[in-house]
Parts: sequence; structure tokens; C-alpha cells
Amino acid sequence: MPEVGLQALALRAERAGLDASAPPQQADIDGWLIRLSPGKAKRSRCINALRQGQLPLDELLARCQQAYDAAGLPLALRVTPWSQPAELDALLAAKGWGAFDAADVMVLEHLSPTATPVALRAQSAADYAATVGALRGSSATAIAAHAERIANAPVTYQGFALHDAAGRLLACGQMVVDGDLVGLYDIASAQTRRGHGERLCRALLALAHAQGARQAYLQVGSDNAAAQRLYARLGFVFAYRYHYRSPEQALI
Repeated sequence: MPEVGLQALALRAERAGLDASAPPQQADIDGWLIRLSPGKAKRSRCINALRQGQLPLDELLARCQQAYDAAGLPLALRVTPWSQPAELDALLAAKGWGAFDAADVMVLEHLSPTATPVALRAQSAADYAATVGALRGSSATAIAAHAERIANAPVTYQGFALHDAAGRLLACGQMVVDGDLVGLYDIASAQTRRGHGERLCRALLALAHAQGARQAYLQVGSDNAAAQRLYARLGFVFAYRYHYRSPEQALI
């Protein structure tokens, strides 16, 4: 993939990911997007430093701290290649904010039509949140917040489950088709190392292509080598990395 094309797709994926992860509880503070969902997904309960505003950094951080304290949530900021100001990561590190939970965004420039015999079972937002929440051991509060977020996102989530012939859950996953771009989310397997996750992803991509998607993106833990190999088999390549910083050591 040409470097210019990769950079453009990376930025599209970042913007699409922000739309797809938007919770009802969010606000703008001097160009920074703060999200205050009580759910498990960090991207829906963190700060995204989208633009450089007029406030001094310390005052801006203090205002954000007040908002997170009022919501009963720990303060965390998501650092991407586009965070503003450009030196934000270094400034937070100098303040002693620890870095944690790095994730890689991978992209697929050319999504080709593929035939798949896999039958997926569509799930509502509430059912999907319960399905993936059970696999991950999420709390009832986190499951409810997940269901609320995906049901009210500005783009439409589609959740699916893959079962065996006896009706047992094998894997589940979601996709968000936004024009010609699809994002895969919350891919989870009930049984690891059985190929169920790959079958599910191939089926999702085939369905997304039928709905008009021609490019794709996803997010995966930077330390999750097994998942990265799976996505590489599907044609995904590394686009960029982001991580979180927080002054609260309990998060790190």
C-alpha cells in the first residue's frame, strides 16, 4: 500500500472509530472531546485531544478532572498521532502520567468479495452486549453501558454470533459500515485457537462488502500477537498505534 494511501486510510479509520465509539455521555472542553460512559471500553470513557484550544494545559486538565470526578470515573487520555498539542504525550509523561494499554489500528485497503458458507445470527444491541459481556466477565453496569452506547451510536452497529450445529456459541463480533468503510469491533471467541474468530471475521467482511464496504479497519492490543497474526491473514496491515495516559496509578 503506498505510504500516502496508508496515511489517508489511517486518518479515515481514526475518525470513523471516534464516531463508532461515541457514547451519549460526551462533551467538548476547549477542543478536547471528553467521554464519560461507565462502560468497559476505554475509548468511550476517556479524553480525545482533538484540537488545541485557548486554555493553558494545566487549566484544561483541571477542568477535565472535575468532569471525571463528577462522573465517578478515573481520568484517562487517549494519545494518538493526531493528538493536540503535538507534544502532548511528552508533556503528560513529564507530569508523571503513566502510559498503558497500547493498541494498534490495522487497515485493509482493498476489501474483495468472498463467498462464505458461514451463517451468522444477528443480535440486538442488548443481546450482543450481554453475549460479549459474558465472554469477557463484564459487570452488569458495563454491559448496560455497552448496550446503551451501541444502540445510540451515530453510526449503526450490527452484532452477530456464530454457533455450532448444536447451538453452542463459538464466537461473536460487530461491524459498523460507514459508506465504503467497515470497522470490526468486539471480536471474541468462546473457544480460542479453533479458528472460530477467523471464520467470523471473514463472514463479517463478506457481509460488509455486500453492503458496499470496500475498505476496513480494526483495533487490536499491541501485545496481542495471536490476534494480529489472524488479522494479517485477512490482509490487514499496521496503520498506527495509540495508548492511554493517566495520573491514576490504579489504571496502569
